Amino acid sequence: MSLYDKLASKKFFVFNLVLVGVIFGFILAAVTILKGRSPETPVVYAETAPRTVPQDALSVAESLQNAFRSVADSVLPVIVQVNTVEIQRQQIPQFQGIPWEFFFGTPDDENSSPREREFRSRGVGSGIIVRRDGKNYFVLTNNHVAGQATEISVTLYDGKEYKAKLVGKDERKDLAMISFESTTEYPVAVLGDSDKVKVGDWAIAVGSPLGLMSSVTMGIISAVGRTGGPAGNINDFLQTDAAINQGNSGGALVNIRGEVVGINTWIASPSGGSVGLGFAIPINNAKRAIDDFISTGQVKYGWLGVSLIDVDKDMSNDLKLGDRKGALASQIFMGSPADKAGILPGDFITRLNGREVRNRDQLVLLVGDLKAGEKATFTIVRGGQERTVEVRIEERKEDKINDNSKYWPGLIVTPLTEDIRSTLKLDSKAEGLYVADVIAKSPAAIMGVQRGDRVVGVNGESVKTLFDFYRILNDRTKKDLYFEVIRGDTRLETMRYKR
Repeated sequence: MSLYDKLASKKFFVFNLVLVGVIFGFILAAVTILKGRSPETPVVYAETAPRTVPQDALSVAESLQNAFRSVADSVLPVIVQVNTVEIQRQQIPQFQGIPWEFFFGTPDDENSSPREREFRSRGVGSGIIVRRDGKNYFVLTNNHVAGQATEISVTLYDGKEYKAKLVGKDERKDLAMISFESTTEYPVAVLGDSDKVKVGDWAIAVGSPLGLMSSVTMGIISAVGRTGGPAGNINDFLQTDAAINQGNSGGALVNIRGEVVGINTWIASPSGGSVGLGFAIPINNAKRAIDDFISTGQVKYGWLGVSLIDVDKDMSNDLKLGDRKGALASQIFMGSPADKAGILPGDFITRLNGREVRNRDQLVLLVGDLKAGEKATFTIVRGGQERTVEVRIEERKEDKINDNSKYWPGLIVTPLTEDIRSTLKLDSKAEGLYVADVIAKSPAAIMGVQRGDRVVGVNGESVKTLFDFYRILNDRTKKDLYFEVIRGDTRLETMRYKR
């Protein structure tokens, strides 16, 4: 046998040996697996029968579900979709008219007015049926929904649509009332008591978000007494995480009993959609407005005649207020109900008719809801001592309250805080009060006081605290008033003002 034949024979032998080993390995592995399975181990398949929910848990869940169903059944028929058309006008830029104007321009006519183009802007909001008088139905909504509309219609839960008209509107509360006529009998909303709403209560929003009529969303009351929202409003708000979107405005926020506790008004959102930060006007803020709209077409506000500000810790310490809450009367409108009753600048109002006052915004609301001719009792702190003052409220007249010359004294002063000292480059020994604001045409403005001044004296007496300032200011034995101020590096004495 040649060497080549010997090598070939060895390779064939090795190949056969490896092949036999592989086959034997597979057989051994299979036997091991089969032996490893216990004949008693059952094969588990996916269950087809549902697991049983504990009856007590199911009962609670179904009771809650039935409660939400009941709320939806009772509230949906009293919520309407408000459809509006607003005519908007836009001036046509030069050469944006007919082709003739592009080539030849417009005629030079000094008496001709700028050309305008009209646009019909359509909007959708929500509203609540709050009153019925025969075949007339009155719907409460937001002013920003219907206040500027030239055409209004409402679509009801049964799908019927009716033409509506504006009854009244109010920008300060962002409320409006519209009405429609129908021979069909529709229910009227049950109004709850928003003062009883607590954080954690169920909150159900009903309206037409994005035009999706009769939508119901659910959450809780996240906070009460929130401020902010559209500029110029005087409301505090209920905050909820129930989904509120564009189109929900004017719709209802209801409690688990189906009572309306708020009017959905605005959302805080970087995207324009719901992120769980919705705000509703408490229904108690609107109850007086409903009656006023129907009887006179406008909201009538009570008027006290003071300018109010909130106080910080430094101001509170200066005025010896302790931990009291309330609002400071920084200005008194001369000849107003407050002036006639003896309320003075620097008085800190803590209660109205026995009700605690949290801050300026709440007091503005409470006073606004008082009726003209009504007597109201104010608890104030003056000179560190509490006392009560009875005031006969008058009706608020916009033309009257805009007379700046009647605001006494016409300036707002604050303690020299660390920030103010740093801004003015004052050391810790510097005394006086910082002039934070001066009302134009007021007595203080006439005397020559300027914002940024430092008041160091009143009527010849040195002033170190707000307590000193108001004590001297309110001394009626002095017929004239003047201030000593430091402006920059100069010490000045203002003009004298006869009281």
